[in-house]
Amino acid sequence: MKVRLNHMSANPGALQVMMKLEGFIKTSGLNANLYELIKIRASQINGCAYCMAMHTRDSRKMGETEQRIYLLSAWREAPVYTDKERAVLELTEAVTRISEQGVPQELYESVRAHVDEAEFVTIIMAINTINAWNRIAISTGMFPEKE
Repeated sequence: MKVRLNHMSANPGALQVMMKLEGFIKTSGLNANLYELIKIRASQINGCAYCMAMHTRDSRKMGETEQRIYLLSAWREAPVYTDKERAVLELTEAVTRISEQGVPQELYESVRAHVDEAEFVTIIMAINTINAWNRIAISTGMFPEKE
């Protein structure tokens, strides 16, 4: 496999914008482990192997269990996630696949039962950011290195 282009050197300004989004989320107070779950789930849906490899590795470094990482694609059937995580994972799927059915009111209310308005917006920004990273990685041909 060969990377099509190095997006970081091809357009450093675009990378700076993405890093500002990451910086916003990292300083927002959003739980870092929850953010990694968002990143992994969106990357699974989008088929971004590069991002899945990166964020499963990062998640393990942060203390996430192998079981929770392995079961993420089947989170609805796995009792290892909190109610808040489940609501956020459902929102992650809806926003990632937004053209299919949008974000239903019931889902909005389910998430809002666990977060205030500010955190809801931060979660939306987190989901949008990983979706943007997925699209950059897939479009430029990035792939994970063999370990």
